[in-house]
Amino acid sequence: MNSPAGSQAIPQPKVLPCGDTAISFEFGDRIDRDLSLAAVALGRRIEAAGLEGVIECVPTYRSVLVHYSPLETGSADLVRRILPLADSSGAAPAPARLWRIPACYEPALAPDLDDVAARTGLSTDEVVALHTGARYHVYMLGFLPGYPYMGDLCPALRLPRREDPRVKVPPGSVAIAMEMTAVYTYRSPGGWLLIGRTPVPLFDVAARPPAVLQPGDQVTFEAVSRAEHDRLAAAVARGEFALPSEPAMPHEPSDPPGPASGRETTP
Repeated sequence: MNSPAGSQAIPQPKVLPCGDTAISFEFGDRIDRDLSLAAVALGRRIEAAGLEGVIECVPTYRSVLVHYSPLETGSADLVRRILPLADSSGAAPAPARLWRIPACYEPALAPDLDDVAARTGLSTDEVVALHTGARYHVYMLGFLPGYPYMGDLCPALRLPRREDPRVKVPPGSVAIAMEMTAVYTYRSPGGWLLIGRTPVPLFDVAARPPAVLQPGDQVTFEAVSRAEHDRLAAAVARGEFALPSEPAMPHEPSDPPGPASGRETTP
């Protein structure tokens, strides 16, 4: 089961070379909040250290990939300087934000909601209540720019991806698959189950940073009516709406637990 952040010892990461321009520092082999937070913390320490030759740190579910310039540094020297930064004993948790994302779960914007309800034995209202009642952890960004893989979904809602992926999923679609939930940031193909839609874009190439959500952040979804969804969409188009956030508190034991399957699902 996933445990509250900081409740288990995190081992030293395994060092895995990734070609001649990247190194992966892997903390484990499963999807787990503690491992995710360790990867996020290490990435931030590396960036804060300003190590020569480091180009970018990319956290994943359980590791951090460090891109570097071989013209400025070597892999052995980089590993020697990074491994001491992985010692998290006594370190304060990495700062994170709690984001409250409005989402409309009405049928026209939630094409799979009825199917999810039928397959789980719940009413549509119960599906929405379970989805909005959780506080999700942003594990990583991937697939699309700013696309957040968020867990851990309530066990009662865990279903496999669609057998027939859609060719075009509208941007803003709120989706679920297995133990994850996500928001499509661009129109794209996708096979996750669509249960709602948010009018608030989570990626803006002109913003700094362009992705609203970052690994380690926390997210709650707040149900809104179709009229409120459309009002917020119009406000976003006019540049008059900013997604509210606040400093995040540590995850509590009441967050939905679930088995760390280690299955990394694609949208």
